[in-house]
Amino acid sequence: MIPAHYQPPLPRQRLILPQDAPGAGDRTELDALIVGAGPAGLACGIELARLARAGGVDLTIGVLEKAEALGEHSLSGAVVNPRPFGELFPDLKDSDFPFRGPVRKEAVYLLTAEGQWRLPTPPTMHNKGLHVASLCEIVRWLGHKAEELGVTVFTGFPAAGLLVDGERVAGVRTAATGLDRDGKPLGSYQAPNDIVAKVTALAEGTRGMLAQAWLEWQGMPSENPQIFALGVKELWETRRPLDRVIHTLGWPLPTDAFGGSFLYPLEPNLLALGLVVGLDYRSAALDVHVLLQRLKLHPLFRGYLEGGEAVEWGAKTIPEGGYYAVPQRRHGAGVVILGDSAGFVDVPSLKGIHYAMQSGIYAARAMFASLKAGDGTQLAQYDRLVDDSFIMRDLYRTRNMRLAFKDGLYTGGIKAALMTLTRGLVPGGRIAMAADAAVERRPGPPDPFAPDGKLTLSKVDGVFKSGNTTRDTIPSHLVVGRDVPAVVAAFYAHVCPAGVYELVDGRLRVNAPNCVDCKATDVLGPRWTPREGGSGPKYKRM
Repeated sequence: MIPAHYQPPLPRQRLILPQDAPGAGDRTELDALIVGAGPAGLACGIELARLARAGGVDLTIGVLEKAEALGEHSLSGAVVNPRPFGELFPDLKDSDFPFRGPVRKEAVYLLTAEGQWRLPTPPTMHNKGLHVASLCEIVRWLGHKAEELGVTVFTGFPAAGLLVDGERVAGVRTAATGLDRDGKPLGSYQAPNDIVAKVTALAEGTRGMLAQAWLEWQGMPSENPQIFALGVKELWETRRPLDRVIHTLGWPLPTDAFGGSFLYPLEPNLLALGLVVGLDYRSAALDVHVLLQRLKLHPLFRGYLEGGEAVEWGAKTIPEGGYYAVPQRRHGAGVVILGDSAGFVDVPSLKGIHYAMQSGIYAARAMFASLKAGDGTQLAQYDRLVDDSFIMRDLYRTRNMRLAFKDGLYTGGIKAALMTLTRGLVPGGRIAMAADAAVERRPGPPDPFAPDGKLTLSKVDGVFKSGNTTRDTIPSHLVVGRDVPAVVAAFYAHVCPAGVYELVDGRLRVNAPNCVDCKATDVLGPRWTPREGGSGPKYKRM
């Protein structure tokens, strides 16, 4: 079974709109618009406001965020490199930033079903001098700093379409609210709003819908297609403290799946636990959420978790294609693409937040130059700044490490070790990759698993702990192919960590309100599109 054969196309006609398209309510005009209040978008807003203040220029800067409150859709590991924080706030120290604590010790293990082998920490994974953090807390802190500088943050406003004037991006149209399941207005209905701007930054995070549409519309290539992983994460209040960051590979993943787990201390009694698996895995029955539940039963993890309580759960995809999957151009007329939407993630070091923020800083500098020039010709500076920076140098150095694992764990490990020793010189050329949806999957029954509701959770338990309170009568935001066979429906049910898809009486059932916006099936099956503002999870400390 090849998922691409059943995946509907990107609904570009809904995502690229003429700027005078009918159907909007209010119209707001800004100098600069940033779509997405994550680390990339907020760093962009902060730097742009700083430049305007220093230059004595009055700019109207707006940031759109689909979550009801800052940080509620933000999820990451996260061990953070503080470099861009110091660049944005040179008068502050690391201890002033919203981090949970420095990394003092670390360990890497190869797991078997019953035990583990301690491995030397690979050079790319050394984290001494970096900080454990909650991305939710980072985003809230950055958002407050942006607002102090005069940036307006609009929460609860998803950008549902890109407004264009010929080839130029002119702004966005937000999603309507107050529609019933059939798309008809309720008493609470509010029409979409058009927000137009001289420059627009797309910082939508992983698998950005408007960024996808713009890249496809412009025919913007990359040497390899972008590939993704799915991460499922839980926060646990525990009785036993952890004094180091732990990473693992091996069990419970099959040897032809790429991925690993992490266990990080946030407080003496609060741990972050997660499992990340590349979506180019081969078994149609593989289920990342279930694998995380099995992982918690391993002696290494059980010893920390037993007697504790899972207090939050979440999931998201991560771009893993690296250097060769970054679009050849990340700017166009009136637009730049930042952070995860552009693929700025270095998988071997498990880092993306500081690259996202740095790309936001560079975007702000190009946007400011463009606004000062008044002719929109300066946005090409953004690509030059990124290409000449540590972002692309780091991605180039590790350009083939993730790609080597398409041949399996052990072959990939040997190749990755050679790449580390030679700083990427072996192999010298690009390893070609297929898109995740083009990878053939083996059918087969899943291994039976029954969560106990204490140490292990069902998908329904997870959605509850994500804080998802999406109303049941919301229109479906998922674009599903026609006549989905039972074997494909079962595959979607395993892919989705939130129980959105079920195989019932041989047919696909879609529970759209369960969705936590992880975008996993947007990679492999039904397409995700923006929905009513405030829908989805309400993460607090993820």
